[in-house]
Amino acid sequence: MNIGPYLLPNAYFVAPMAGVTDRPFRQLCKRLGAGYAVSEMVTSRPDLQNSSKTVRRVDHAGESGVIAVQIAGTDAPMMADAARFNIDHGAQVIDINMGCPARKVCNKWAGSALMQDEALALQIVEAVVQACAPHGVPVTLKMRTGWSESHKNAVQIARAAESAGVQMLTVHGRTREQGYKGQAEYDTIAAVKAAVRVPVVANGDIDSPHKARAVLDATGADALMIGRAAQGRPWIFREIGHFLATGTLLAPPLVAEVKHLLLDHLQDHYALYGEYLGVRTARKHIGWYVKALPDGEDFRAHMNTLDDSDLQLAAVAYFFDALHARMDRLPVQVSSTNPLNMETTR
Repeated sequence: MNIGPYLLPNAYFVAPMAGVTDRPFRQLCKRLGAGYAVSEMVTSRPDLQNSSKTVRRVDHAGESGVIAVQIAGTDAPMMADAARFNIDHGAQVIDINMGCPARKVCNKWAGSALMQDEALALQIVEAVVQACAPHGVPVTLKMRTGWSESHKNAVQIARAAESAGVQMLTVHGRTREQGYKGQAEYDTIAAVKAAVRVPVVANGDIDSPHKARAVLDATGADALMIGRAAQGRPWIFREIGHFLATGTLLAPPLVAEVKHLLLDHLQDHYALYGEYLGVRTARKHIGWYVKALPDGEDFRAHMNTLDDSDLQLAAVAYFFDALHARMDRLPVQVSSTNPLNMETTR
């Protein structure tokens, strides 16, 4: 599929996740089969453009594939300026955040809170599209199904955004009120797909190849976006791609491969964040990798006491070498017998 002038290698995308989808993680997911990845959200506030967090988030040095940056804010002119700022720093696609449910974001009426004010949401979309048009940069939008169960307006916003020039829509199958609780629903995503002509991406609870197939069938979506399921399991993209292409499941990755993937990931992570912050922010990634593995919780507790990158690398290598002595491959991931995990009439 295409986003504007860009032909993507496949339709399995990495979701933007604050504190997770930094450049090293995006690169790793692309290496393991993701066709597209969106950055952590970058604030539109000009007073924060020189903060260390923003500087890291707009650093795309050496990044492969299409560079997509998500921006967040509530002021249309400020969001337009943020789009131009990120284009100047290498962004090739600008994504508007209308899906983040975090309280600190929604309390400022950004993220999914914008779905409560359709007029303001459209003003922002129009301003960003106009700012990007002279540069030939396509604009995309990520949103929820609505603010609450009684206020689902994804279809209305999707139609307005398409009319304003948005070239791709991603819908997370939950309301803001749900956060990440309960189960995603896909009927609203299907309704959005039926209402617009631009590509629609389905997001929410896609955690296995079987679930990916079921969500595509239920929604008719053009692509899938995977978020939490890729944490500690970035090879999920190649697993999904293989299953959808062949109907067969890939064997779990070799323990030796995962060891090298994680060590490479950590080296890239330290290079971006530096020693002190890098070691501490890497802990969550290591924890995700080992969570479901034998002795993983004990190792995670030990690893959280280490504050030196060399010690952290050595501990990871030792853990996976010991695991390799017990098994060649990671344990098999068990798929749900009801891939949609929900009652559905579709």
